[in-house]
Amino acid sequence: MEESFMQRNATCGQLRKEDEGKTVILNGWVHKNRNHGALHFINLRDRYGETQVVVEDDADKETQETASKLKMEYCVAVKGIVRKRPDNMINEDMETGEIEVKAEKIEILSECATLPFMIDDENSAREDLRLKYRFLDLRTTGMQKRIRLRHEIVKAIREFFYKTDFYEIETPTLVKSTPEGARDFLVPSRIYPGKFFALPQSPQLYKQILMVSGFDKYFQIARCYRDEDPRGDRQLEFTQLDIEMSFVKRDDVLLLIEDLFNYVFKNVVGVKIPAHFKRLTYQEAMDKYGTDKPDLRFDLLINDASQFASKSSFNAFTETLSAGGTVRYIVAPKTEGHEYTRKYLAELESAAKIYGAKGLAWMKVDEGKLSGGVSKYFAGLEEEVLSATGAKDGDVILLVAHENAKKCANSLAAVRNKLGADLHLIDENSFAFCWIIDFPLFEYNEDEGHWEAAHHMFSMPQVEYLDTLESDPGAVKGDLYDLVLNGYELASGSIRIHDIELQKRIFRICNFPDDVAQERFGFLLDAFKFGPPPHGGIAPGIDRLCMIIAKQQSIKEVIAFPKNTAALCPMDDCPSEVDQKQLDELGLAVVKKKD
Repeated sequence: MEESFMQRNATCGQLRKEDEGKTVILNGWVHKNRNHGALHFINLRDRYGETQVVVEDDADKETQETASKLKMEYCVAVKGIVRKRPDNMINEDMETGEIEVKAEKIEILSECATLPFMIDDENSAREDLRLKYRFLDLRTTGMQKRIRLRHEIVKAIREFFYKTDFYEIETPTLVKSTPEGARDFLVPSRIYPGKFFALPQSPQLYKQILMVSGFDKYFQIARCYRDEDPRGDRQLEFTQLDIEMSFVKRDDVLLLIEDLFNYVFKNVVGVKIPAHFKRLTYQEAMDKYGTDKPDLRFDLLINDASQFASKSSFNAFTETLSAGGTVRYIVAPKTEGHEYTRKYLAELESAAKIYGAKGLAWMKVDEGKLSGGVSKYFAGLEEEVLSATGAKDGDVILLVAHENAKKCANSLAAVRNKLGADLHLIDENSFAFCWIIDFPLFEYNEDEGHWEAAHHMFSMPQVEYLDTLESDPGAVKGDLYDLVLNGYELASGSIRIHDIELQKRIFRICNFPDDVAQERFGFLLDAFKFGPPPHGGIAPGIDRLCMIIAKQQSIKEVIAFPKNTAALCPMDDCPSEVDQKQLDELGLAVVKKKD
């Protein structure tokens, strides 16, 4: 039986000068279309690349007429002969630029409506338009390359774990609703009216149960769901590399991940990264960088200003220090082509205020003296200030005072990050990994009036704090670790609790008494009655990793079908209403919110 269309025997990125003389069939989309009278040039594109097709005046009438009908993004089949281009016509920008295909026959497989935007290397259309016509946006060279990059990264991850004796095991996507820090997506049960499944925020409990089951090396490319406000590096649904191991301590997990990322970066990106990553304690990170996810691609450390600020006559500083608060500073360096104008200093202050700063004080260094801003309050202290800060001519000392040390640190971290970007201090081609360790295990929820887990409730406290868990939760450090890359939290993990009584103590501290804990987490506690091994794990985010490697600012650029910033999908209009029959089957009624 004759085929319904001319099926390709080569791709649009495959042909080279060695293929000269071959008769080929290409299938793809019209990327460019230039009619020069006797000559007709068509750039045909598929996922593999582009090939130039030439329709000459000796082509048969049908082929010439078909070529004249072609428009952008028509899907076509071309049969023709490969030939080398003349030396002066070689296109260095195309991988197939040494050849072209002389068309003998062209078949239109399907036509294309008027395009809402041009299909080019990168799409400059508005995001809402890109997402509405995502099937077209995905044809652009940029999106094609990034989706391929994502594939290569996941492929390399799987290769690594298959070589290191891990099992890839799937865990359920319809699970019991358990509190893990964000809202669950709930799925009503038709069979059991009034009862609900939840979509997993992570496979946390299931992978721990796999350890109890004896599968000591587990990994999964896991889909996770959290009903929270989306951000540039966060979506309602996301993908993480989920890892758990038995009979391990913290360093075993960290060394495994260092080996993993060395393998991925070498084999996918062709970049050599350090065999071992820098380690910072949580407190060191907060003190030096103001954040637990520091960007180490540039310096600019945050420092304590208390010693000289306490001697100033500036009430905002002295009163804050007297109340037990802190004053910290960062030195903004003199940079060629950049001036610290009043306008720019106001921009820095705005960045600081987003994170709770009441203001941003400043002093310039001019010919070895302090000038402007709050410098008048440091009369007689200039030598001490310059010696302590190391500030030089043209530098600006930026200071924040706050009763809350974390808000002070976070505010200066925002200033630091803005300076790094604005002063071009960041090497955009570098990858700076670091581990953050020794996190606080608990944080106090002021709104609800109780302690809660800083990460999650299944993390092991460090041994020296076991006797003081209940008496001083705020001082307890956990056996926790985060992996940070270029200022993004890339992975979070911990050594887990495997003692049932210790797990119950943690639940109680986090306001889950025994009966509530049994109701919510009974299946984990039941499993822990049957010889659980010591175990630990970590979960790097696939979306963020791809985003960073692709040098993008949003994970939407590395996800095929993302939601927009309003948590909607403009392409298929979800979420959407469902008909009454479906609601009736589930025993649900929709209650409209009152205005």
